[in-house]
Amino acid sequence: MKTPLEAPDKQIAEETSAKPEPAEAQSVIDTSKMSEGKRAALELAESSRDPLDERGSFASNLFIGRYDFDRIFPYPAQSEEDRAKGGPFLKELRDYLEANVDADEVDRTGEIPRKNIEDLFAMGAFGVKIPTQYGGLGLSQVNYGRAAMLLGSWDANLTALVSAHQSIGVPQPLLIFGTEEQKAKYLPRVARQEISAFALTEANAGSDPANMSLRADLSEDGSAYILNGEKLWCTNLIKAGLLVVMAKTAPKIVKGKERKQISAFIVEVDSPGLEITYRCHFMGLRALYNGIVKFTDVRVPRENLIAKEGQGLKVALTTLNTGRLTIPAACVGLSKRLLEICRKWAGERVQWGAPIGQHSAIAGKIAEMAGNVFAMEAITFLTSALVDRKAGDLRIETAMCKMWATEATWRIADEAMQVRGGRGYETVESLEGRGEPGIPVERFLRDCRINMIFEGSSEIMRLFIAREALDPHLKVGGAIFNTTLSTADRAKAAIQSGKFYASWYPKQWTLGTAGNLEKLHVNLRSHVRYCAGASKKLARGLFHAMTRFGPKLDREQLLLSRFVGIATELFAMSAACAFAQHKIDSGEPEDEVISVANYFCRSARMRIDAYFAGISENADRAGYDLTQELLAGKHAHLRAGIV
Repeated sequence: MKTPLEAPDKQIAEETSAKPEPAEAQSVIDTSKMSEGKRAALELAESSRDPLDERGSFASNLFIGRYDFDRIFPYPAQSEEDRAKGGPFLKELRDYLEANVDADEVDRTGEIPRKNIEDLFAMGAFGVKIPTQYGGLGLSQVNYGRAAMLLGSWDANLTALVSAHQSIGVPQPLLIFGTEEQKAKYLPRVARQEISAFALTEANAGSDPANMSLRADLSEDGSAYILNGEKLWCTNLIKAGLLVVMAKTAPKIVKGKERKQISAFIVEVDSPGLEITYRCHFMGLRALYNGIVKFTDVRVPRENLIAKEGQGLKVALTTLNTGRLTIPAACVGLSKRLLEICRKWAGERVQWGAPIGQHSAIAGKIAEMAGNVFAMEAITFLTSALVDRKAGDLRIETAMCKMWATEATWRIADEAMQVRGGRGYETVESLEGRGEPGIPVERFLRDCRINMIFEGSSEIMRLFIAREALDPHLKVGGAIFNTTLSTADRAKAAIQSGKFYASWYPKQWTLGTAGNLEKLHVNLRSHVRYCAGASKKLARGLFHAMTRFGPKLDREQLLLSRFVGIATELFAMSAACAFAQHKIDSGEPEDEVISVANYFCRSARMRIDAYFAGISENADRAGYDLTQELLAGKHAHLRAGIV
């Protein structure tokens, strides 16, 4: 099997395809010296992931020094036909939100009116991507993203209800893994009448599913699974009729060792023994219908198993690969709304004889907002369009979109509060009570903070992306460090690895090429060329880190996060340049488009340069040691003088 490390030349392709891969995924990471818990967690995660496809994707190739700008340029814009198909629904949704959804009242009461939910079901908002034969609208990922953008600009509670239902609830797993019988039975229900939810997290199992305790045991007659256990933070639970539940099933033996298995099930909320025991409440998203669900001998028919037994994590990961795009799309909407609030305020508010937008401290904040909004929209809808075109494995792009957009939106919300000052910190109710416009910056800030946590925290996203980035290198050289393999196998791997890197490594010192840029605006070409060169520098740096740390590189999480940060910024820059040219070609004012795209790229280059500098000089080790001292009870002076 060929690996994503293939270079364009035939020789490299032959070298990387020379190493056979058995049907049962071979571990390229040495787990022999790990604790039992870490080993089990890693082996479970590794068994649930698929290798990246042959050519990788635009973003994954950045880590190996291959800059394929022609894969995203020209920008994969939404077709007029697809835009027209989604237009009527999007107009209806926009008009409905503005006229019928009081987002501030929802925030105050912690409840979404039943009438709003029923109306959204009637217009198809809960079945945007569900095919029409099952009662849905059958719209594209791009149109779904446009709907999420509208929702995100208006009310985060409603956004969470609609998106969790479709992106991680019953619809998405069934569209990918469901049988025809499952689709026919459940998709019409979730398209027009019943909300669904996703149950994965437990009190002791968040990003580490190996700790999962909820069990699904096969009944004596083999006709059903019996579920026992509890799930925490199940979004939409309080309103749901159907759940997608991840549970531990009987382990299997692999190479003489027991391997835990996680399986996915469709569970009816009214099943005997299923009990919703608690509704959780949070800093923001006051109307989030999130809670705890307990299973006591809950009988689930065998035909409700999604995919095969033991494929639950694969179902979850694959579902999230696309489902994660809803959050950045909603972030685009919220960030645009916040930028508009700041734009108006900075022009109206006069201090020291001039509008505050003319003071450079405020102007700098607003420029950064504008650049990030532009890039956020570029990467989100580029990736959405590639999903619609089935353009290969996009797991790294979707993870980057989720991570980058949620963090950028948090910064935008924080800066918007600073620009609005006391009025930003004040609640809508208080503002209106004293006669000022109720501009909900305070609500927006509270509501958007969760985006960096759910559906994969920023830290988990970085580790996920880093693992995928290391995949081609581990396939070529990982066996060298794997002490579970025989000496002969490790020696063979060393020879193959040496042959590969002898050809690959020198090429990472050559000037990067961005291809033919004649159709790209002259003011954007230097940014794209910078990305091509930086990709090679990134690949060299990652290789140097592997040779330095060997199998212990996975512990250097802060170092890996810098590599991920570089690649993500390169992806955002590249997408922004392609997006800018698309906008110019579509008739938007050239000077305006170039102004915002150029600013973003210059700002991103500064961040990339800082990441590169931090690879060689940082305080990571000192920080780790300090933390261990704190955990051991040292530095009592830092705890003195508090209540």
